Amino acid sequence: MRSPRCRQKVADLKISSRRLFSLLATTATVGLVTLAAAEGSPVAAQTVEAKHAFSIAAQPLSQALKTFGRQSGLQITLAAETTRGVQARPVSGQLTARQALAELLAGTGISYDIAEGTATVGGLGGANTDGGIVAGNGATVLAPITVFGVGTTGPGQITISSKELEQKNPASIADVFEGEPGVSVGSSLPMSQKVYVHGIEETNLAVTIDGSRQNNKVFHHSATNLIDPSLLKTVNVDAGVAPADAGPGALGGAIAYVTKDARDLLDGDGYGGFVSSSYNFNSDTVVTGLSGYTMKDGLEALGTFTFGKGNEFHAGNGDEVLGTGTDLISGIGKLAYTFDSGDRISISHDRLRDDAERPFRANAGFIEGRPPWEPRVRDYALERQNTVFTYFDSTPEGWWDPKVILAYSRTSVETKIYLRPTLNIPPYDGVGETGSLNGKVQNTFALANGTIVAGIDVYDDKAELDDLFDSATEKARDIGIYAQARIEPWEKTRLSLGARGDQQWFTGTTGETWDHSGLSGNMSGEYDLIEDTLTAKAGYSRVWAGIPLAENFIMNPNWDYGDGPDPVRSNNANLGLAATFNDVTIEGSIFRTNIDKARASRYAVPLGVQQRDVTSKGFEIGAGYSWDASSVKVKYADIDVEIDGQPADSELGSYLAAPAGQIFTLTAIHTFVDLGVTLGADAELALDYDDVAPGSRPYEGYQVFNAFLEYKPPTKPNLTLRADIKNVFDETYADRATYGQEFGTVTPLYEQGRTFILTAKATF
Repeated sequence: MRSPRCRQKVADLKISSRRLFSLLATTATVGLVTLAAAEGSPVAAQTVEAKHAFSIAAQPLSQALKTFGRQSGLQITLAAETTRGVQARPVSGQLTARQALAELLAGTGISYDIAEGTATVGGLGGANTDGGIVAGNGATVLAPITVFGVGTTGPGQITISSKELEQKNPASIADVFEGEPGVSVGSSLPMSQKVYVHGIEETNLAVTIDGSRQNNKVFHHSATNLIDPSLLKTVNVDAGVAPADAGPGALGGAIAYVTKDARDLLDGDGYGGFVSSSYNFNSDTVVTGLSGYTMKDGLEALGTFTFGKGNEFHAGNGDEVLGTGTDLISGIGKLAYTFDSGDRISISHDRLRDDAERPFRANAGFIEGRPPWEPRVRDYALERQNTVFTYFDSTPEGWWDPKVILAYSRTSVETKIYLRPTLNIPPYDGVGETGSLNGKVQNTFALANGTIVAGIDVYDDKAELDDLFDSATEKARDIGIYAQARIEPWEKTRLSLGARGDQQWFTGTTGETWDHSGLSGNMSGEYDLIEDTLTAKAGYSRVWAGIPLAENFIMNPNWDYGDGPDPVRSNNANLGLAATFNDVTIEGSIFRTNIDKARASRYAVPLGVQQRDVTSKGFEIGAGYSWDASSVKVKYADIDVEIDGQPADSELGSYLAAPAGQIFTLTAIHTFVDLGVTLGADAELALDYDDVAPGSRPYEGYQVFNAFLEYKPPTKPNLTLRADIKNVFDETYADRATYGQEFGTVTPLYEQGRTFILTAKATF
């Protein structure tokens, strides 16, 4: 197999340019801070009490709240048990969101609050109403409370809310999953970070951004899905067992990333925006964000841009980690319109480009013994874009609640290819690109005891390598039919049952074609062993995923497919318990995932159809305690991953799995409400791990501690100042999922040493 190489960066970042960029960012922030310090604008003040046209039929509360959220433009959060068996009252007319929600919940005894674009719906009966005020129809308005996801939640489900994302202030996708030991993110570079759920690499999951399919395999040294975390509203993970409507290819579960809309940032008609700027002292990096958004008479618009520039960072040992500078630009634009009929259409486009000098293999610091003509670093240009058109009815009635998504996603990597000097061929550009045209048409049928989602989804994927000698293409098309029921058949019991059938057409690099079909099924449920105290959870899925496309940069136009690759299948099972007592929660689960005949192609002619069996098994436990303005969470995961019956290693596991082991996480947050000050800290402890492949060295454990201080002046709520300290004790380490730590010749990509980050954000 030939060795890809990339050119040295032509020009270094100029000090004058850096200072100018930093000055511009600081000036912009100061200007907006001044605006934020002024009195709120009349338009902003009016949005809270803006009136909307509501038309909500009497129906199960869970469905009614979904309709309310669409018609009001508010995000809805509530406790899972809140809607069980509750019927909502009908609501109609020109009302404020607060009036409409009060009517909707009248007579239910359920409390609520509306603040910062979110309607928080409280618990039944014994909700704490101390300090509350009585609103229309006897409903009680509460201060914001901690809430959980809606509906049936299996043992493997993780929801990262907008509030949690705001608290984390993530700079990369690794920060997004901070505090979740069952999810690992390899590499310290955003452009080469890969997500592993229970050790299973993300291309074996159904990954979507705003409903658009994202799975691709461009280059095993680069990220699969490079995402700007500042754009995210929520992240939902189904570890192992995923529902049928999560999409095709959910071998090890699903990840759904959802980006922000204008209505997430406004309480009603009006306009707004923000500017933010952060400075990383370790790498002299400035990241600036600019955003503007508006809502008026059913029209919504949003535009957000992020710019990042910076130098290489230093690891805990003080060494500069080559190729870790920042040169990033990303943005998203959204337009939406809700007609008087309630029909809502939206279109969004987000794009991100990382173009900087990286290690020759962007997921490893250095590999000893490589050919001398390979430079230590080379330029990479990684670009991801995503365009999504969505239609749904914001005023559904009865059995008619349609949704249509049409999307196109594309990821490309451009780099230099270096061949042996004796060939007398100068370095040349190689480009790998994967695109997916995909969509779905579905309808949600409201039942007396739940819902059924049924629909059709399609994708047309294409993977291309543009190379001077080895250009190649693989294609795959799929059409799937699915249905997923989420019901409460009996008291204290919630079930989610689904199935899908897929027909796939696969075309290899040689132009040969094969077609296959298969069925998938899933079921999960909850049962309250002790009502409002102890719940048992379980889930199982059998998944058929067809033939996945190979990695772009290893595709060979001369592969010998023989009878063709076999379709990939998997089995997932999990079982858990969740206990809640007053402000204490305790959860535990065991899980197992078996992926049969996972595609593991290599460049050599006979290896295009190479396949392997992957197994992940283990358990997770966690506990949390929340009171007033404080919370503490501790979690532990013990994950064992095997490939073909042997412990997984990071080379064999490219696009398959990574070693995991035992990991503890701890998070603690407290807010001094009167002062507007929030203090937070978190820790990750990875234990030594010696269950490695024969001939590999054990993984060393590490302990990492982070802390932050955030200040929102009570008299200036539009201003946020924050200071973060990452890796407080200057640990020299690489995340457990980072490539090459078990090989004696590899210096892994170490994480940043002690890092101070200052952030200022002004909203107007």
